[in-house]
Amino acid sequence: MIRALVVDLDGTLIDRSERISARVARAVTQVSSRLPVTIATGREPADTLKYARQLGLTSPQVSDGGATILDPATGRILWHDPLDPQDAQEIVTRLDAMGAAFIATHPQGSLTQMSQVPHWNLIRVSGLDMEEEVADRVVAAYAGRDLQAIKVYLPYNGLWAVDFTRQGVDKATAITRLAGMLGVETGDMAAAGDSYNDIPMLRVCGVGIAMGDAPQELKDMADYIAPPASEDGLAVALEEFLLPRL
Repeated sequence: MIRALVVDLDGTLIDRSERISARVARAVTQVSSRLPVTIATGREPADTLKYARQLGLTSPQVSDGGATILDPATGRILWHDPLDPQDAQEIVTRLDAMGAAFIATHPQGSLTQMSQVPHWNLIRVSGLDMEEEVADRVVAAYAGRDLQAIKVYLPYNGLWAVDFTRQGVDKATAITRLAGMLGVETGDMAAAGDSYNDIPMLRVCGVGIAMGDAPQELKDMADYIAPPASEDGLAVALEEFLLPRL
């Protein structure tokens, strides 16, 4: 039995337009009238809350690649697991020296410049807008370290990001904690995603949906492969695959 749904944001809930299409909104609303729906994204809390509120979602929402769980009504952090401060400082310093755009979140908000850093108690850091080979080099530079670096495709510009969180903190971590908050088992949850950072999420949930332009590794794990987000793929998956099973 499916008792909750978790959906990725970029490339799943929204496409390059960064808008939720009317068809996707209708399908998500149909599902959310029957069970909890959570957005799980690498983006910062403000973006997560914006889209959750557009859809009228009331269950806890996941941001920062799984490092933060939020109350969509109040914006209050219900749980987070931040980076080690020394790691956070090293990552931001490296990205700044590369001239790479980045965003980092902390309990009071987010920042995009070295000069804005109030302290090194950062929850998550993402290097942004990289060519894929640059993103691969950044990930390789942190291989074997006690932190997590995951490459993520950015459908709104065709470039790549690298999301940094504490080792062992990913979307699966947050979903496991979310399941406890909702009083369900992860095996009774469905998940939909399109990128490498969604692999842990599909692995932990009982039912998986991969978007049509997802990496093959994600498709191989999925129970249903939807069209791309540009073709309202999430709506197709919910209408044809999920809703008939509720």
